[in-house]
Amino acid sequence: MTTIEQHIQFDRLALEEAKVKGEEAKERHLNSELRSLQLYKKHHPDETHDPNALELFCDANPDRPECLIYED
Repeated sequence: MTTIEQHIQFDRLALEEAKVKGEEAKERHLNSELRSLQLYKKHHPDETHDPNALELFCDANPDRPECLIYED
C-alpha cells in the first residue's frame, strides 16, 4: 500500500470477505490491524504513509524498550 487510507480500505474489504467466508482467524487479525491503523491515523493526522508493523507497535507501546530513542 502507498498510503494509510489505502491500507485501511483494503483491510475493510478483506474483513468483509473473511466474514462471508467464515474465516474467524483472519477476521481477528484484520480487526486488530484495522484498530492499530485507525489509532495510528488518529495520533498522526498529518501523516499519509502506510506505517509498518514496528511503527504501529511503537505508537501503541511507546515505553517498550524496542521503541525508545536515545540521543547522545
